[in-house]
Amino acid sequence: MTAGYLWETLPELILSIGAMLLLLVAGWRGDGATRGISWMSVLLLLAAGLSLTGPAGHGGLAFGGLYHADSFAAFAKVLIYIGAAISIVIAPNWFARGGALRAEYPILILLSSAGMGMMVSAADLLTLYVGLELQSLAAYVLASFMRRDTRSAEAGLKYFILGALASGILLYGISLLYGFSGTTQFQGIAQVFGQTAPREVEIGRLMGLIFVLSGLFFKASIVPFHMWTPDVYEGAPTPVTAFFASAPKVAAVALLVRVAIEALGPATHAWQQIVSVVGIASILWGALAAIGQTNIKRLLAYSSINNVGFAVLGLVPGNQAGAASVLFYMAVYIVMTLGSFLCVLQMRDADGNPIETIASLAGLSRTRPGLAAAFAMFMFSLAGIPPLLGFWPKLVVFQALVQIGWWPLAAFGIALSVIGAYYYLKIVKVIYFDEPAEAYGPSESKVEGGLIALSAVAISPLGYLAIPLLGAATMCAAKALF
Repeated sequence: MTAGYLWETLPELILSIGAMLLLLVAGWRGDGATRGISWMSVLLLLAAGLSLTGPAGHGGLAFGGLYHADSFAAFAKVLIYIGAAISIVIAPNWFARGGALRAEYPILILLSSAGMGMMVSAADLLTLYVGLELQSLAAYVLASFMRRDTRSAEAGLKYFILGALASGILLYGISLLYGFSGTTQFQGIAQVFGQTAPREVEIGRLMGLIFVLSGLFFKASIVPFHMWTPDVYEGAPTPVTAFFASAPKVAAVALLVRVAIEALGPATHAWQQIVSVVGIASILWGALAAIGQTNIKRLLAYSSINNVGFAVLGLVPGNQAGAASVLFYMAVYIVMTLGSFLCVLQMRDADGNPIETIASLAGLSRTRPGLAAAFAMFMFSLAGIPPLLGFWPKLVVFQALVQIGWWPLAAFGIALSVIGAYYYLKIVKVIYFDEPAEAYGPSESKVEGGLIALSAVAISPLGYLAIPLLGAATMCAAKALF
């Protein structure tokens, strides 16, 4: 029976075994094999994605209820693998100047992706924790990948310390839920939450719920557990930052949705208020804190906090439409965010050294009009300004809230989106209306240019053609939770 279950975990097996074999190659051939290992890693991610068409995408519960192979996990894994693959592809050109790229970089991303796959397929609190820690341990090393760069070392240390604290909070919440429910499986916890109990037991369950959600909020960088995000995004190498802002973000939000719906579904009235408050707080703080930023990576860090705030508001309804709106939002978000970081990778001086100041974007429309147009499109789309595709996921989330009668929360979210639009429009103003700064060096990567163009087309009005297909896919994925 266990051997049959291996097919359900085929994506994780492909990534884990592939990562181990590539690690042996790295140890044998050294850093000279980095480029080949990188492309092999991309092929492994592709193979893992293709394996989702089999039992890994619809096999149901496996390993005695520890692992869930369903369409919800499959949809999230596709987004995760896309973010991971692009983060691998863009790395060699960025690291070429400093000579710091090592063969371990794509292997760490593979291991992190395997952990994220376990996260979104978790049907038990222990599987959740193992997957989350596998993802996190690889991420700590990636954040400090440039060992001679003090900012990168600082980013890795901060991420590790705060991540350890969050893991402790999550473990304490898991122990409370186990103590007051007698099980770590999501289905069993949901059954217990659906039963009446003495007041002290209900309080214990509620405290466990709060601690578990707090640990997950940290991984998704949701206010008030967001404090690590700007510093880590700024200090980590830009390809690593692009990875952090895409794949792990999708995994954390998807895991939050699964835990809230499958394990804590009968307690919806308890976590609805928590999620709505932290969602609004993330939107507000992400908008306000970004206004005074002078570093583009820090600004995009607050942008990610702001956008995740919008996404988790879709969880508030606690129904299929709400869960689908979260998945729809994250699918569009990952394209906008990766496109933005691909533009940041183009910010280099004549010698090829990275530049991260917003002021250096001044007059970009006159020196690099194509890059300026793409950058402006991503900023407008992140702000949710029509007719760009970034407008639609916000609309879908607000519709899900209005359908359950929470229109005041939707109206408040719409009002706060105006504040967020300010700093996005500020970037566009610097690009198109400020006096030109020193011109960036010419682009040396056709791959990056092609990915920027592809992302820009995807979030343009042409992207609306994909809405019926994407909407059907997200509804099918969300249905698996119910």
